[in-house]
Amino acid sequence: MTNVLSIEDLVIDLPLGADRHRAVDSVSLTISAGRTLCIVGESGSGKSVMAGAVMGLLPAALRRRSGRIVLSGEDITAAPPKRLRALRGTGMGMVFQEPMTALNPILTCGAQVEELLRRHTAMTAGERRAMILHEFERVCLPDPARIYASYPHQLSGGQRQRIVIAIATILKPALLICDEPTTALDVTTQHEILKLIAGMQRENGQAVMFITHDMGVVAEIADDVLVMRSGTAVEFGTQSAVLRSPQHPYTRMLLDRVPDLTPRPARVLPGGEPKITVQDLTRDYSRSRGPFRRRQVTRALDAASLTLAPGEAVGIVGESGSGKSTLARCIARIIDPGSGVLRWGSQDVATLPENRLRPLRQYVQVIFQDPNRSLNPRRMVGLSMIEGAVNFGMTPQAAMVRAAELMRQVGLPEAGLHRYPAQFSGGQRQRLAIARALACQPEVLIADEAVSALDVSVQAEVIELLRDVQRSHNLSLLFITHDLRVAAQLCDRIIVMHQGKIVETGDTARVFAAPAHDYTRRLLDASPAFQKPGSTAII
Repeated sequence: MTNVLSIEDLVIDLPLGADRHRAVDSVSLTISAGRTLCIVGESGSGKSVMAGAVMGLLPAALRRRSGRIVLSGEDITAAPPKRLRALRGTGMGMVFQEPMTALNPILTCGAQVEELLRRHTAMTAGERRAMILHEFERVCLPDPARIYASYPHQLSGGQRQRIVIAIATILKPALLICDEPTTALDVTTQHEILKLIAGMQRENGQAVMFITHDMGVVAEIADDVLVMRSGTAVEFGTQSAVLRSPQHPYTRMLLDRVPDLTPRPARVLPGGEPKITVQDLTRDYSRSRGPFRRRQVTRALDAASLTLAPGEAVGIVGESGSGKSTLARCIARIIDPGSGVLRWGSQDVATLPENRLRPLRQYVQVIFQDPNRSLNPRRMVGLSMIEGAVNFGMTPQAAMVRAAELMRQVGLPEAGLHRYPAQFSGGQRQRLAIARALACQPEVLIADEAVSALDVSVQAEVIELLRDVQRSHNLSLLFITHDLRVAAQLCDRIIVMHQGKIVETGDTARVFAAPAHDYTRRLLDASPAFQKPGSTAII
């Protein structure tokens, strides 16, 4: 087989003052046409830095010290910027993790793909449009003409990712680099995206470098696997060899940390009045569409009902657009429900005006998916952490004492209170977000996709932390996730949502063992799975 990509002894230095000297340390690899190499490892292992080096997109602070990168027989290590620009799109394409940061929010999707064709081809405007519409069909986008004229924010997450894939593959490059392209997607959309990438690879005969931390994805698509740790390659082999007979302790640790679908053991709950009561809650969204600006109403939440008992952990699962985050935000009164009953304890808060609701808000606190958006980058962590507690009447001195206690509880040094969020890793920032929510002494904690973007080892640590804080603070937990394996580890009960409705609810063990609804079965079937070494269970 012809090698499409060869990396030989690549060394990339980190800037002075970093925790270690090298982002990538003497890594070598090859990828042949038609094969997929999955690169796995924790955050900071050098996976994305290596992909950026291949694309010629390294940040200015990083410097290649030595080594070669050969693409389709051409050494591009010292290629000038003009040559690299010519290769991007024609010789190599990249699918980024977050399509909203990869796409320009003020250009239509069609215009963004057309920009690539204008730069690299001599097609007429009509030919470019026809080719783009054909590509949108090829990546299974509905109504390509509408998508062509739409802006990124008007599309779903899965549709935006398909646009990024279309940009990366429309000129059929020999190498396709995918950097965590399914991390933030629900299981059904992830399954579709993986099928799409695999199908396009078969059609075009591309070599694929796929960066991921999801071992289920590795089991589904990889031919070969490279395991990286702290910039070095610690293990390389075929998919079956690495997943079934890992040789390096670090690889075995990564595999051991992958959650499975074994439900959390049943617990005896303390009982008492429900902490949250929801009855027939609805929420509509409306927008004007078309040349006559007709108003279109979408029911995002349709007559949802649930209770959350003291000390209980309830998982809400479903694909993007199922209404799970809308339900959580209505419960937290971040958005107002259209109708229905919502009680925090015995207090009816569904229609309570904000001036009367504000003193009660410490009762329910939320941990969001992206801690970067929860923490003010210009304020030291300590000031962000005590803000809520001070607003609810605690003195700044007492709030800072509590913040120090919470830092120790979430496994971070007390000195971190005097640092900024950017000085922490992604997993540490999520710990800070948990501590910040606990500082208000809530009775209910809502975690909205709080671990979906974390690598497996950090994810396991945060799940264990949530278990610990729930137990030590006697919290009720509402856990929003698209990862059924995470829900199994953490939740006593599961609520399944589809198209704004609750379609199934029950104890986690019962729902996973004998799902009653077809949609629940589809979610379980779509979850990436692999067999742990030494185990007979598929997870």
